[in-house]
Amino acid sequence: MNTEARQPEDHSEDGTDAPAVVEPDEIRTETVRRLERSMGTLGTAAVARMEERLAWFRRMSAQDRSWIGLVAQSGVAAFVDWFRNPQRGRPAITVEVFGTAPRELTRSVSLQQTVDMIRVVIEVVEGEVDDLAAPGGAQQLREAILRYTREVAFSSAKVYARAAEARGAWDARLEALIVDALLHGDREDGLQTWGSALGWSHTSVIAIVGDLGDREGGKAMDDLRAAARRLGHDVLAGLQGSRVVVVVGVGDRYPADDLPAAAAEPLAGLFGPGPVVVGPAVPDLRSAGTSVRAAVQGLRAAVAWPDAPRPVLSDDLLPERALEGDTDARRQLVEEVYLPLQGAGSPLLDTLSVYLEHASSLEATARMLFVHPNTVRYRLSRIAELTGHIPSDGRGSFVLRVAVALGRLSETRS
Repeated sequence: MNTEARQPEDHSEDGTDAPAVVEPDEIRTETVRRLERSMGTLGTAAVARMEERLAWFRRMSAQDRSWIGLVAQSGVAAFVDWFRNPQRGRPAITVEVFGTAPRELTRSVSLQQTVDMIRVVIEVVEGEVDDLAAPGGAQQLREAILRYTREVAFSSAKVYARAAEARGAWDARLEALIVDALLHGDREDGLQTWGSALGWSHTSVIAIVGDLGDREGGKAMDDLRAAARRLGHDVLAGLQGSRVVVVVGVGDRYPADDLPAAAAEPLAGLFGPGPVVVGPAVPDLRSAGTSVRAAVQGLRAAVAWPDAPRPVLSDDLLPERALEGDTDARRQLVEEVYLPLQGAGSPLLDTLSVYLEHASSLEATARMLFVHPNTVRYRLSRIAELTGHIPSDGRGSFVLRVAVALGRLSETRS
């Protein structure tokens, strides 16, 4: 009797031969061969589907469309390579897929558009699974596609996050450079170009300056930028020690007569304790240095007016700025207050001088000038019309007194 062991034969329950069992590795190998033959077709089909379904893709330049097509082809090729060797673990999506495209492509294609693009590629590949997979390998291929596309999604987010961080750091450095140039009055020729790089529009500009107090610098700057952008403004912000300088392009949100106060009020609460000073409105970024320097000088001098409103206009701090040594404030007081009074004739200047020296008394001024009190009252109203400052008001009399003193000193020097 032959005792040699015989291999068991595979039989089905009805006695017929059962089909041979195919190992998963053999199925994977056959699927890989089919995928390799179809890589070019899949990439081309994905780009064609984008052309058909994505309006933003059709509007792109030919160069950018070709880069996106290359990314799609690289994604398919990287998937096939990863599927061939499942023991490699997580695929290196960032290098294998996005490394083929230039970094500038992240500026042409938004994250949402990238998501749309990935969705189209997935749909194209999934639609061909039954034809691409070896017999018995459809489920294996679908699971691999799901895992791979999950990694693509996370890698896309990482690419855009890194680009946003790099752009944010570059923007912050450029903002600080612009603010420094505005403050020191140099490199004005490059301001418009730098502003355009930050998406700055051609609008009226104001500067707002205040202290951080105990606030953390980065957080305060981010809050100011976010608040200004929510209001529809362009914004630049620079941190100089504990001082924050914010340059705001206000657009057409406010009437010209309401500037700069109306634009500054919503942002004043985001500064630390202490005065917040607003420079005058100027027509564009190139001339914003005037507003920045006025606001910074106002912040230095604001300590001399403890009851100043918050925010306070730099023009309302002219006498304090002049006393602190600001030559621009001195010139502005002379031109806007003293010279109009001088041009109106000596009676107004004489009346104002006597009125201020006699404790703002109408009767005492009238006696000293040998005129009727009504004449004094009329002249005082004319002074208020010409200068915008009321002699009988405490703040107004202070501004007028400083302006007259500066005007007489300027005449002596000249």
